[in-house]
Amino acid sequence: MVLNLWEKRFHKPGEARPVSRRMSRQIRLLAGVLTLVIVIAACGGDDDEKSTGAGDKPKLSGTIRVDGSSTVAPLSEAAAERFQKENSGVQVTVGTSGTGGGFEKFCNGETDISDASRPIKQSEKDACAAKGVKYEELTVANDGLAVVVSPQNTWAKCLTVEQLKKVWAPESKLANWKEVDPSFPDEKLALFGAGTDSGTFDYFTEAVNGKEGASRTDYSPSENDNDTVNGVAGTKGGMGYMGLSYVEENKGKLKAVAVNGGSGCVEPNTQTVQANTYKPLGRPLFIYPKADSLKRPEVQAFVRSYVTEALEIAEDARFIPMTEQQKTQALAKVESLLAS
Repeated sequence: MVLNLWEKRFHKPGEARPVSRRMSRQIRLLAGVLTLVIVIAACGGDDDEKSTGAGDKPKLSGTIRVDGSSTVAPLSEAAAERFQKENSGVQVTVGTSGTGGGFEKFCNGETDISDASRPIKQSEKDACAAKGVKYEELTVANDGLAVVVSPQNTWAKCLTVEQLKKVWAPESKLANWKEVDPSFPDEKLALFGAGTDSGTFDYFTEAVNGKEGASRTDYSPSENDNDTVNGVAGTKGGMGYMGLSYVEENKGKLKAVAVNGGSGCVEPNTQTVQANTYKPLGRPLFIYPKADSLKRPEVQAFVRSYVTEALEIAEDARFIPMTEQQKTQALAKVESLLAS
């Protein structure tokens, strides 16, 4: 096409058309330049379409810091894993300082989201308010606190709340299973449970002993539920308490006993926790996203993903999912929060 244009410009119709070497070089040079321009323009158009296409989503980046309850941590880790598959530029870190320790970091401005296995206390609200930290409470799953014994324990199949109180009350000195119930064998009692910074500790002591934090102190405490798993599993006369999800993860190593809260013995499981018949040890689980952090697009996207996919996340982490009513309320709260 370029050659024909040059021929028409320099020759009359019908004439012979010899082309000099000089003109031939000019023609070839111009043809090459035009071809290069066309190629560059085409590539530039493709790049523009890729970067400005209507269907493209902006790539998210940054770090989201989560800390708090060791019980809720597996949920947040499952949520982070799902989110990072679609958003490789975002790093979500999940720590386990316990519910109380997590709120301390949260109110000090060290984290974006606090995991909690109980609602925030008034003293923690005051600490956040003093630092100007605003937040929202979102339910993300349900859990039951399980009272666990060793698989070698063949006698304790159901315990009443009164029996649990006899064992765990602040003034308790019980050291043998026979003291818990005369029908039980003469077996040394060894106790394992949550540390004082844990929401599990707060919840269990209030549910069983009637006052948050009221507990005997001569037991093996830990903020890590895996320590309780190993302690109870390795001790014939062991007893402990922990989130139900840890029992599910350690089937064969532990036995969860039924609890009689006044209406008969009830096994801890998905159905009894969701139906609110596993009393008094069924509970919801929470995350607390910080209002300032929610101004960042990566945090907005993570929190929305966490609640939207809460049922699948609970299944991944072996937790009891929210009921449909709980999920509807949580989704409405998220959308309202992000719109404000």
